[in-house]
Amino acid sequence: MQALVKTQAGPGLELRDVPEPTVGINDVLVRVHKTGICGTDLHIEAWDPWAQKTIRPPLIVGHEFVGRIVEVGANVADFHPGDLVSGEGHVVCGRCRHCLAGRRHLCANTIGLGVGRDGAFAELVVLPMTNIWHHWPGIDEDVAAIFDPFGNAVHTALAFPLLGEDVLVSGAGPIGLMATAVARHAGARHVVVSEPNTFRRDLALRMGASVAIDPRERPLSDVFAELDMVEGFDVAMEMSGNATALKAALGAMAHGGGVAILGLPTAEISLDVNEIVMKMLTLRGIYGREMYETWYKMTVMLQSGLDITPAITHRFAYRDFEAAFAAARLGDSGKVIMDWTA
Repeated sequence: MQALVKTQAGPGLELRDVPEPTVGINDVLVRVHKTGICGTDLHIEAWDPWAQKTIRPPLIVGHEFVGRIVEVGANVADFHPGDLVSGEGHVVCGRCRHCLAGRRHLCANTIGLGVGRDGAFAELVVLPMTNIWHHWPGIDEDVAAIFDPFGNAVHTALAFPLLGEDVLVSGAGPIGLMATAVARHAGARHVVVSEPNTFRRDLALRMGASVAIDPRERPLSDVFAELDMVEGFDVAMEMSGNATALKAALGAMAHGGGVAILGLPTAEISLDVNEIVMKMLTLRGIYGREMYETWYKMTVMLQSGLDITPAITHRFAYRDFEAAFAAARLGDSGKVIMDWTA
């Protein structure tokens, strides 16, 4: 089969013919239709410091996908050839305290698809049956391909109650854009997006933002009077990993507010703990998705009318992966999809 491989330590990826994956008794083999490019994939392709200490070539990369099952292991009874599925990219141990208690998203022994094991940028991918998600009939395959990052957005957005609340989203990358739509769908009163890129601010407005500001030109407090906000934001989602953005968010929070932090900074960030204490703020780190409560919430929100398709801005055949990765690096892009059937 063909696969996109990190063949050696250094920048770049190669499209290569590799052996098809072996199917164990508890595994599901999926023929990949479409994949989404994630920031993690960009780190691996660029071979930045994180990739250098994390990735062990050779490795098939990628973890966002949709496809149809072609084979199941002898122990698999709930999935069948022809089923349209995606996969949870965090393969957990199943034996630790959290896994046994049903809190698999907290498993400290997680192995990432396309990070610690061969991934989904290939014609075929294999995963344990406990990592397979069956889609309902009629779902758009482009949307199904990005259930993994969509799950990040939902997990972050629903970390705190949103109904009737004033919400801040810092960073309008693909996950921030989807979180904006989720917050609006979940009943937020106002959703303010802080993003320096004009293209992405425009996308945020299409995704349901009340206001999208350039933080270099306008402080967050400027929107309070415009939106009839008395004190500050009730809920904030930090998606950027930017120190200035996080500190600005904390400064603009109402007393008792909640801050969900998904963005990963590249260096340590010092925070004013006095501000956190005196405002009685709750800060919550978000990693991945809850297995599988988040997946259920994603599905029912789409069924009830949530539209995340404006976040998908570019589509390429997998053979044009270099152009696809270049588009994903642009500020003027949302989610980038690669088609493995073309």
